[in-house]
Amino acid sequence: MSGYIFIEHYTLIEAFYMTIITIATVGFGEVHPLSDAGRLFTAFLIMSSFGIFAYSISLITRYIVDGEFQHFFKSYRMNNTIEKIENHVIICGYGRNGRQAAHILKQHDQRFVVVEQNHELVASITHRFSHLLVEGDATDDEVLQKAGITRAKALITTLPTDADNLFIVLSARSLNANLTIISRASDDNSDKKLKTAGANNVIMPDKVGGAHMASLVLKPDVVEFIDFITEQGENNINLEEFTFTDLREELRNKTIADIDVRSKSGANIIGFKTDSGQFVVNPSPDTKISPNAKLFVLGTNEQIKKLKGILS
Repeated sequence: MSGYIFIEHYTLIEAFYMTIITIATVGFGEVHPLSDAGRLFTAFLIMSSFGIFAYSISLITRYIVDGEFQHFFKSYRMNNTIEKIENHVIICGYGRNGRQAAHILKQHDQRFVVVEQNHELVASITHRFSHLLVEGDATDDEVLQKAGITRAKALITTLPTDADNLFIVLSARSLNANLTIISRASDDNSDKKLKTAGANNVIMPDKVGGAHMASLVLKPDVVEFIDFITEQGENNINLEEFTFTDLREELRNKTIADIDVRSKSGANIIGFKTDSGQFVVNPSPDTKISPNAKLFVLGTNEQIKKLKGILS
């Protein structure tokens, strides 16, 4: 526009008008006859306008072809979904332990959010809840907030370094006092430190694996039977827990004999957890179901489903 003002001595309005019709190539007449210098400037303006237009088109095309457009909407969908969910599980780390935890949760239709900073691992996540993931460092409070830590019901941290797991446990407990926290640990000395930091349970995969293998030598059939019962989603047997709040109002504070689980559903009550945290195997029929107590029931999937309909 300034070129028309300095070369052709157009007014501001005339220069603006000439610039617009030249760039738009609409073909209207010139405001005033152009000099040779004005024609050269107009030609330059047309060519540069086409160059800018072509460059803009190439940028937009590359943005779409390279997947950044799709990535933008995926990120928007992820953020929008995570902001709405609650009572979910957060899995920090998507290594072998993290993937196994996600596999079990997925089989039970439990929604979860994965937090992983390795971009290659993030790209490999293809499960049904793959849009519920946060790429970032789980030791960062902002990343945990983004994963919905204040609305979550549980957190599983499976990072290979005990110090990182300890830091996550401390952060998670400070952000959500009611959160159930399960942490992985490698060193024997880390167990107490993680529990002191706020972990409800600490799992040591190497220790658990070694004990399991030794048990298979000493009591192979017993261990295989327990594995068969607890093998989530692989058979028709289910071990389920029912809390006091899971029961209908009229069934609370009743005895095991009163609710008569066996005859009504075919399932069996094999364990009981008292309100003080003690476990009882094969509880007696006169055991009272009090607040904070839990029932552990064994049965087929159909029996458990039927029992849920009766008790809930």
